[in-house]
Amino acid sequence: MQALELDLTGQKCPMPIVQLSKVVKQLDPGAEFTAVADDPAFRLDVESWCRNTGHELLRLDDSDHRFVAVIRKA
Repeated sequence: MQALELDLTGQKCPMPIVQLSKVVKQLDPGAEFTAVADDPAFRLDVESWCRNTGHELLRLDDSDHRFVAVIRKA
């Protein structure tokens, strides 16, 4: 199975998290995926979203004004 990468660039808060929520509902528990965003609010939003939903934020990188989050579904 190919790794899922969700491109959220160009979207502003709250849309990246809204899109994450839609995608996660379609995944099996334990599935991992990557989300890429350029909204400065994404860093705090994705950390809070994972904490509140129980999903695991495996990695969050920030480079070139892009955030790359690797998430595992609870």
